[in-house]
Amino acid sequence: MSASDVRPAVPEWLLPPADVNELVEAVWPPRAGRDDLGALSIGGIATTDLAAQFGTPLYVLDQDAVVAQARRVRQAFDDAAARHGTTARVYYAGKAFLSTEIVRWVTAEGLAVDVATGGELAVALAAGADPARIGLHGNNKSRLELARAVELGVGSVIVDSLVEIDRLAEIAAARGAVQPVLVRVNSGVHAETHDFLATAHEDQKFGFALTDAEAVVARIRELPSLRFVGLHCHIGSQIFGTAGFAESASRLVAVHARLLGGGDVPVLNLGGGFGIAYTSVDDPTPIEDLADGIVAAVARECEAHGIPLPMLAFEPGRAIVGRAGVTLYEVGTTKPVRVSDELERLYVSVDGGMSDNARPALYGAAYSARVANRRSDAPAALSRVVGRHCESGDIVVDAEYLPADVTPGDLLAVPATGAYCYSLASNYNYVPRPPVVAVSNGVARVIVRGETIDDLLARDAGIPTEGAE
Repeated sequence: MSASDVRPAVPEWLLPPADVNELVEAVWPPRAGRDDLGALSIGGIATTDLAAQFGTPLYVLDQDAVVAQARRVRQAFDDAAARHGTTARVYYAGKAFLSTEIVRWVTAEGLAVDVATGGELAVALAAGADPARIGLHGNNKSRLELARAVELGVGSVIVDSLVEIDRLAEIAAARGAVQPVLVRVNSGVHAETHDFLATAHEDQKFGFALTDAEAVVARIRELPSLRFVGLHCHIGSQIFGTAGFAESASRLVAVHARLLGGGDVPVLNLGGGFGIAYTSVDDPTPIEDLADGIVAAVARECEAHGIPLPMLAFEPGRAIVGRAGVTLYEVGTTKPVRVSDELERLYVSVDGGMSDNARPALYGAAYSARVANRRSDAPAALSRVVGRHCESGDIVVDAEYLPADVTPGDLLAVPATGAYCYSLASNYNYVPRPPVVAVSNGVARVIVRGETIDDLLARDAGIPTEGAE
């Protein structure tokens, strides 16, 4: 079955806009707007100038928006925790988007860093992150990664299997170290956007069943080179509301309470997954409301069990960088396609695609788009923004209303691309990955260099290099 068999030609939520130039506030960076010439401006710089200087496709990241949101998230959880007599720690989830500059921005705002591979760990260290404020995730960490974590004194390793527990214990013992660990468990709660589903069993690669948690912790407590510090649970991504977190907390705290009988359990890590707006109808919960609701739910459960509230940890990524990012493309071709007797769709092809944003192809993710180089008085036309790759599923924006006069050479902007776009980017069809440019107060600078075709060819061992036999 093809995607078109299950996806409506026009989503029910998508309505023609009164103004095709409008920028829906919740979707774009906070200070995005149009200048006197009608060009989209981000961080005080016209996107036309950014495209002229750095080319397209181009990832643009509003530095001030990232910093402000990191500060806001940390403050929200600090305040919520303080109201209930405990403390909170916010880890930036590096998988959303990681570079040394991002690490410097978020750690300067008091955030710790969550990494999932040796490569991500290396980036965090290169940025000067304190190893004691790094958490290492992953369901299949290598011996080298674990040894590096122990050597550095990484603050916590989130263990994911009995094999890993024994492996880590052996490595730590050989170094004469005691490594703090959290145990990743599955609460049986799956939260996605507006709904959540609670089940008794899990069938996924991450974590232990909640019913096995006590036996796993008992095993860790037998190992002198490991120190159990708490449970970790992640219930999903792009979550709106607190209901899923509250249901998960009710299950986790019950196990947490029983674990206190065998020793201290100072931390409860509830993961991340807080949603952002990608389209005009998305209505994410303000982070202050999320923090209040989640911490209050855990506090109620702890009170019911007669136990103190532990330190709470959270791992937002998308919620910090997602809205701050905008991807710029140049329109190459346009083509009207008759979908039915009643419906015509304008296909707008751009110079990027699934190599710089894999989420629509991977998850059917919805995005928005606007013409960025000018205003238009043309009527709204149902459009689909597609990429340049040799795949029918190479769709950037599945359904959007763009001005009917969109034309080759126009600049197109896709908002809310700060998370999971660069980090999932590929060289499919031998397309170089674009640069990432940070903008702030009218200044633009490259924070991740783009690739060239020469860069890609340099990795091909079949091409002779100067001086090689």
